[in-house]
Amino acid sequence: MSQRYRITREFKEQGEGTQPITLEECKAYFQDKPDFAYTNVFTVKGSTTMSIDGDFFMWSFGEALIPFRHYQGDLYVSGTNEAVIPKMVEVASALEADVAEG
Repeated sequence: MSQRYRITREFKEQGEGTQPITLEECKAYFQDKPDFAYTNVFTVKGSTTMSIDGDFFMWSFGEALIPFRHYQGDLYVSGTNEAVIPKMVEVASALEADVAEG
């Protein structure tokens, strides 16, 4: 079973509450990253095929495509590949956010 992580600003104090990570912020940040591509449908292929609608920033890491999903002001990613951890920390730092289990 894989661990799921969340990049969030939930723990940041900014005046009258936390500021969510907006989709527009994510698009602006990831647009200059050649190893990331945006898609609004994530398709999982195996013995069956399943498509999930949403806002995904697909990270190309070698042969793997790892989705960073924007959902309700946070980014979610699976920790099944150990290379995800330093990439999550990099993204969280750039977005002035934290990484939490999620």
